[in-house]
Amino acid sequence: MLEAGARRDGNALALIRRDLGKLVDEEEANTLFSGLSVGQNHLASLGLLLGLARLERGEIDRETFARTYAHRGPHEFEVSLPRPAEDPTWIESQLAGLREAPLDVNALLARQKVAQAAAWERLRQRYPRKAVALRRRVDRAAAAAHDREAARSEVVRVFWVLRTFVLRVGELTGKGEDLFFLSIEEILALLGGNEAALVTVPTRRATYERYSALPPLPGLIRGHFDPFKWAADPRRRSDVFDERGQAAPASQTITGFPGAAGIVEGRARVVASPEEGDQLQPGEILVTTQTNVGWTPLFPRAAAVITDVGAPLSHAAIVARELGIPAVVGCGNATMRLHSGDWLRVDGGKGTVEVL
Repeated sequence: MLEAGARRDGNALALIRRDLGKLVDEEEANTLFSGLSVGQNHLASLGLLLGLARLERGEIDRETFARTYAHRGPHEFEVSLPRPAEDPTWIESQLAGLREAPLDVNALLARQKVAQAAAWERLRQRYPRKAVALRRRVDRAAAAAHDREAARSEVVRVFWVLRTFVLRVGELTGKGEDLFFLSIEEILALLGGNEAALVTVPTRRATYERYSALPPLPGLIRGHFDPFKWAADPRRRSDVFDERGQAAPASQTITGFPGAAGIVEGRARVVASPEEGDQLQPGEILVTTQTNVGWTPLFPRAAAVITDVGAPLSHAAIVARELGIPAVVGCGNATMRLHSGDWLRVDGGKGTVEVL
C-alpha cells in the first residue's frame, strides 16, 4: 500500500496550487494549501518534531520515541552516522530547543488550522461550486502526500537496519567503522575471510573527508566544474557557476518562491548545517541552503525560514505552511547575501526578503 501511494501522481499538488492561484492571491493560496496534516494524521516530515514534543510532555517514553520516530534525522541516508535514537545528546539538545520556542508545536498547528478554515470559508463564499471541487482534490492530494512520506520514512528505517548490520560485522571482525568505506559485496567477502578490500579504506576515507568539507554547491552549474577550485575562490557564488564567466550578476534583491504566508521582521541567523542549529535563538529568522526532516525541530524557534534551494512543495515550504511560519524558499543567493545579525523583513506571501 505504501509503495502504491508513493507512485501516485506527483504533479497533483502542483496542479492544485496552480488552480488556486487563479482564484486567490499567493498568500491566500498558501493558507488554503496548508492542511496536508489531517486531524491527528500528520505528515511523516513532521513526525520527528511531533515525537519530540510528545516526549517532552511525557506522553511517550524514550523507547517509544526511538522506535517510532528516531530513525529520521538530518543525515538519515548516511549509514556511517548515528541515528537520533542512538545519540541521547542530540535528543536532549532538541528538547532544550523546543522549550525555548515561543509557541508549543500543537499551538502552532492549531493556529494554522484556524487560519486555514477561515480561508476555505472565504473561498466558499466567493466560489461555492469551485470550492467544493477544490477541497476534494486537496483531500486526495493530502492522502497521496501522506502515503509518499510514509513510504520514504520506511525506506529510511531500512538504512538503520543496514547500519546495525555494518556495525555488527565491524565488531565481529575487529575492523570497526572502517567497514563503512566498503561496499556490501566487500563486507560479505570480509565475512568469508577475504580482507583484500581493506587496503582501499585509507584512500576512500580521505576522499570522503575531502568532499564532506566542501560548502553546499551552486544550484546551477554550467561547464566544467572543479569543486575544490571553486571552494577556494573567495569570490565564489553560491547560486550559480559558469565556466565561461557569463553568469548574470548576482541580484541585489533577495526573492524566491512564496513558501508559507505571513510577514515578519527579525534578526537573521545563517545556519550552515543542522549541527549548528543551537545557534538559532527564539524569534530569529532561519537562513540556510535547504532543509530536510532533521531540520524540522528548529522550526518552532524560527520567526521565519529562508532557503537558497526549494520550491513551494519543498520540505521547508511544506513544514512552514503546516506550522504557520512565514517562509521564502528557492532564493538562490540568500546565504550569500545575508549575514547573521541582519535585520530582515520577510514576506512569505510575496516571496520577498528585505534587509532593513
